[in-house]
Amino acid sequence: MSSKVHSAGKDYQPSGQERVPLPEANAEAIEFLNSLQPEELQTLFFSETLAMVSDTGEPRGELTIEVQRGKYRDELSIMTQCILVHAFSHGLLDKTICGNSLLGYLSGNLETMEQQSREFIKFLILPMEHKMSLLKQSDQLVMNRSIKEGEEVKTGVSFFPWHSITGFISEAANLVLLRVMALRRMVPQNARFLALDTEGKLCYSTYQALGFQTIQVGPQQSEVFILEHTVHASEGIPMSWQFYMLSDGHLAKRIQVGSPGCCIITKMPILRKEDETEPRPVFEKKPLVWEEDVELYSKFLERKEELRLSHTSYLRQHPEAQALVSDFLLFLLLRQPQDVVTFAAEYFGPFGANPSPSPPLRSSHRPSPFRSLDPGDSADSVAGGAD
Repeated sequence: MSSKVHSAGKDYQPSGQERVPLPEANAEAIEFLNSLQPEELQTLFFSETLAMVSDTGEPRGELTIEVQRGKYRDELSIMTQCILVHAFSHGLLDKTICGNSLLGYLSGNLETMEQQSREFIKFLILPMEHKMSLLKQSDQLVMNRSIKEGEEVKTGVSFFPWHSITGFISEAANLVLLRVMALRRMVPQNARFLALDTEGKLCYSTYQALGFQTIQVGPQQSEVFILEHTVHASEGIPMSWQFYMLSDGHLAKRIQVGSPGCCIITKMPILRKEDETEPRPVFEKKPLVWEEDVELYSKFLERKEELRLSHTSYLRQHPEAQALVSDFLLFLLLRQPQDVVTFAAEYFGPFGANPSPSPPLRSSHRPSPFRSLDPGDSADSVAGGAD
């Protein structure tokens, strides 16, 4: 990793930083990230809002977290599906306006493709503003930082080889990872992830389960799963946060250890449940005796009468049809052929647009050409029957 800080127009290169080996995530952390499933993550797409309150319960602001499905265009202009995380807060710190915003694009296993964050405190004398961007470029993750204190601005850029940050959890990825752990009601044992400390240096990040607790929100009670997230800074004191998570991943309470105040929900959300595929209903086959069913039998009689009237009306409008059928039945009874079907075809053949040149009514003298020969018949006997 290389780093360069620009302050007041001068370059500063931290001494010995190139010689410091980068920390690595362990197998437990990597295995947990690889276990994430798209169906599981889809249940975590929702937004939530918490109130920021002081240690005495006075309102101090508001925190909103939103996770949803999104699209991301990479450096090659290729559009891919991603997890979009947007979080922002605004409030008062000792009567001073402060706030932060976060926008992150994550892959399906919570790799950070891009993240933009900003934090500000509007002190009257020396206002502060911190900005940081993370961007995946080719085979590395590029970090740009900007720190503004009053009129002084410090900027820096760092490069992390992509293979060296396997198991890295950014701020945006952390918000999704907490929901996953809440949904599973478990924390991977002895998992050691990677994160960035307040100085922008790569360090270890761990999660610990603190058990379950019942909380009261208005008239409702609900059980929460308590997690503690700790960022072990490469230098200095570790920073820890405690998260009280509802069963579907909603955040009920957030506490930064050692800081006054917290974030809490003021209204119990409608807990989301994982869609369960219900088995298809099985309908037993029962014999249908429709004659005994009054409604079906009534419909049968109505339909029967409807068809009778329709047929009678048609024959009344076309008397030639009845005459044609009567003539056919007369010839049929007079000739009494063995093959009635072929006899009918030959009888009605001359009525077609292209009548057959064969002699009429020959089916009464010989077997049907459409029938297969019986095993005992021969071609000669059939031919003799035609004479």
